[in-house]
Amino acid sequence: MGELLLIIIASVLVNNVVLSQFLGICPFLGVSRKIETATGMGLAVVFVITLSSMFTNLIYNYILVNVGLEYLQTIVFILVIAALVQLVEMVLKKYSPGLYESLGVYLTLITTNCAVLGVALINVQKSYSFVESLVNGFGTAIGFLLAIVLMAGIRENSEHNDVPNSFQGTPIVLVSAGLMAMAFYGFGGLL
Repeated sequence: MGELLLIIIASVLVNNVVLSQFLGICPFLGVSRKIETATGMGLAVVFVITLSSMFTNLIYNYILVNVGLEYLQTIVFILVIAALVQLVEMVLKKYSPGLYESLGVYLTLITTNCAVLGVALINVQKSYSFVESLVNGFGTAIGFLLAIVLMAGIRENSEHNDVPNSFQGTPIVLVSAGLMAMAFYGFGGLL
């Protein structure tokens, strides 16, 4: 149980997928303008990463390894992730059309979000068991959700601030992201 707690703390805070590993930057910067949209994207990513961690672990350990096709892991993982994103897209379109419209192209981009594929590959690289893969995937997704919602809060609060012309728009967002990354770097002493 203690090892699972360490995995989840490491994946949420210490090795935050966005602020430490710099994976998933595109939706992080593109969807973090409003807290509601960022939360919706974060929850969609939580769903996709958690389920993809589960399915990719099972497929890798019980099919690819047994047949000797480990080298196909990346292609198989991308197919699993694409299927899960399609499922999320259909559910959001039916039950939350407003969120579906506000996420726009970024919802489809979850398929190519390197954070989702990165978690699946890290789980294989670290030889995590099924439960460890599930915990790492969920923790990583919660870390993504935390980072994107914090960034959306910062962007909403700084929208009406007096920012020099050369820093308006993307530059101030990147500076804010850099400061957040430095703050999360401080969590490295936890483990």
